Amino acid sequence: MATIKDVAKRAGVAVSTASYALNNINKISPETKKKVIEAARELNYLKNGIASDLKRTNTNTIALILTDLSGPYYSELINGVQTVAMSNGYDLIACNSMGDAQSTAVKFIREKRVDGVIILAHNISDETILESAREGFPIVVLDRKLDDEHILQVEVDNWQGGFIATEHLIKQGHRKVAYISGPNNSHDNDLRFNGYKAALEKYDLPYIPKWKISGDFTRESGYKATKMLIAQNDLPEGVFYANDEMAIGGIQAFNEKGIEIPGDISIVGFDDIQLSEFVSPPLTTIRQPKYEAGALAVHLIFQKLSKEQVEPYYKLTTELVERKSVAIRK
Repeated sequence: MATIKDVAKRAGVAVSTASYALNNINKISPETKKKVIEAARELNYLKNGIASDLKRTNTNTIALILTDLSGPYYSELINGVQTVAMSNGYDLIACNSMGDAQSTAVKFIREKRVDGVIILAHNISDETILESAREGFPIVVLDRKLDDEHILQVEVDNWQGGFIATEHLIKQGHRKVAYISGPNNSHDNDLRFNGYKAALEKYDLPYIPKWKISGDFTRESGYKATKMLIAQNDLPEGVFYANDEMAIGGIQAFNEKGIEIPGDISIVGFDDIQLSEFVSPPLTTIRQPKYEAGALAVHLIFQKLSKEQVEPYYKLTTELVERKSVAIRK
């Protein structure tokens, strides 16, 4: 790993001059500062975080790293983060997680360009996160299990949500319940699926493997998975979709085949995105506390920055939101 002495040598300046440049101290000319920064970049000096021989200054900025900034799920989460951050005089930077070493998201973590990072993404390696967290850099992960004392975690009780969604269908008389899942490598999806299976087991109902069809949390995948379900010519009585976007795609697929919701089949989603209230029929779903999760994550960052005692793990509960997509089956 390059040191500040290596940077100074490459730039042809004294170590103290290099330190001034990298700490943004205005004791040198802009030309010299530019030369030092270029040398640091060439040597990847900042790739492994701010070196011990440099004094780090606060940025009053928090980064939020998401899998997809365009997803409707994220708006309330971002609002929760931004509200608490701004009320404490901090700015928010949100970015997509590209996963590669040169991405902005990874640089925020490794180079500590901000005062703390909140991560809701699964394509950034555990090693990248743990390396910076173990150096004391405040990191909160959302809906991701990392068993390490240096990591702060906020998790929604996805198992509970999966159980409640499936149990609601069962209590309305639906004995044959399918599951349209998210990607198989998703921690959230695994827990929702386990909750679904636990509800079937509680009511002595069989798990039918052919009625578990995988999507990827997108509307398009929900549409395709539902078409596959319909093609089996053995339609269940209810369907639990692992998120609302896939459920909305499912509504489209059922409508195209003239299958009425909830007259012919009942469906339940997960997330309670804003659009779920305005589709036809309005979607019964599981609400997860997105705003609250974002707000709590920022509070944990501030506690860490203030050297306070921090509870490292929180689990937030879900709740059923009943609308019009589930009928009582006699």
